[in-house]
Amino acid sequence: MHYVYILYSNKLSKRYIGLSDDLKRRLQEHNNGNCKFTSSGIPWKLIYYEVFKSKKDARNEELFLKSGKGRERIKFLLTDTMKYL
Repeated sequence: MHYVYILYSNKLSKRYIGLSDDLKRRLQEHNNGNCKFTSSGIPWKLIYYEVFKSKKDARNEELFLKSGKGRERIKFLLTDTMKYL
C-alpha cells in the first residue's frame, strides 16, 4: 500500500504533503528530526491521508495536491479540520 499524507505544524503554521509506503514509520521520521526539510516544524500532526494500491497513482495524487487545484481541494476537504489547528 502507498499513502499520500498531509502533516501540519502548529509551530510553523504550515502543511507538508508527502508519499510513503509506511505511514507510521514516516511520521516518526518527521517527528524525530530525521527529515531535513521538516525538522524545524516538529511536532507534526497527521491531518489527512489516502491509501493507494499503485505507487504511480499515489505519486500522481501527491503531485496534484501540491498544485493550485490540489490546494483548493485540500481547503474544501479539510475546512473544519483547519479551524481547530
